[in-house]
Amino acid sequence: MYKIPVYQPSLNGNEKKYVNECLDSTWISSKGKFVNQFESSFAEYVGVKHAATVSNGTVAIHLALLALGISEGDEVIVPTLTYIASVNAIAYTGATPVFVDSLPDTWQIDPADVERKITSKTKAVMAVHLYGHPCDMDSLVEICKKHNIFLIEDCAEAIGTMYKGKHVGTFGDISTFSFFGNKTITTGEGGMVVTNDETLHDRSVHFKGQGLAKHRQYWHDVIGYNYRMTNICAAIGLAQLENIEQVLNEKKRVADTYRSLLTNTPVVFHDQVGENVYHSYWMCSILTNDAKERNALREHLENQGIETRPLFYPVHTMPMYSSQYQRHPVAENIGWRGLNLPSYPGLQQEEIEFICNEIKNFFANK
Repeated sequence: MYKIPVYQPSLNGNEKKYVNECLDSTWISSKGKFVNQFESSFAEYVGVKHAATVSNGTVAIHLALLALGISEGDEVIVPTLTYIASVNAIAYTGATPVFVDSLPDTWQIDPADVERKITSKTKAVMAVHLYGHPCDMDSLVEICKKHNIFLIEDCAEAIGTMYKGKHVGTFGDISTFSFFGNKTITTGEGGMVVTNDETLHDRSVHFKGQGLAKHRQYWHDVIGYNYRMTNICAAIGLAQLENIEQVLNEKKRVADTYRSLLTNTPVVFHDQVGENVYHSYWMCSILTNDAKERNALREHLENQGIETRPLFYPVHTMPMYSSQYQRHPVAENIGWRGLNLPSYPGLQQEEIEFICNEIKNFFANK
């Protein structure tokens, strides 16, 4: 066990109360008042018209793609520097993921590379708000409108992230969120598909519920999926959402402390870039000089009881997606030399000081 884990959820609100209410009422599966309440509360928080709960963040992306009609023969542009779920969900539909590089300052998808990769087969661009920093949404919206293609936002790591005063998830045709145990708010496992388009919402609800027809009991008119969230998970999610501002403030405190203490060290902190964005710091991340140094630093911190994680490896380098040789130098550079530090709400000042002192000790003794 680590003395300081990389992440742990904050469960200090009404989680137990609401879960016990589910148990007492016996409404523990995919029907119950907490499902509807969580959906409506989340839609209001983000600022969208429609929200549909699902069983996890990966199926949220798959469901969004299904709602858009993405299928075999289509191409979906996606950053290579992302968690594998973003890309796998594209493959589930039979479509082809087309990888693009990242911007060196924000680590987000490079709009110029997006523009270069658009073909007659391109159906959508997937913007992934990596580690809580928003993408350049003005550029991406403009590109998608220009080429008449869909814009999907993968906001799994970006609950509370803002771009020019608006929540991420409100710019695309359809957007997704994750509530895994290490996300900003959690339901244990869970996700959400949000949109301002009523038709896309209806299609999402239809596909996630086994393709059940609206007006005929036990009649299914499409091949659907069982992607529903349980009432228990929704109960936890609603309790979590009630404390979202406190969690975001805590995460900002953690990030501000790291930034201050890591000044004048050899590492580069993944910071907020631009005045019109709000980085929610799902993870506090740093870059070292190279992969060898990153791995040695991780080993040193592990020996002190401090858990870290490497940044996501660029997906185009993984065996199932590397049949064609590609180079995405910015994403590769970031992916090979970055790591995530402990980033959870409630991480104490003395713990952050201990972590930063061990980072400084590592470089002093190199």
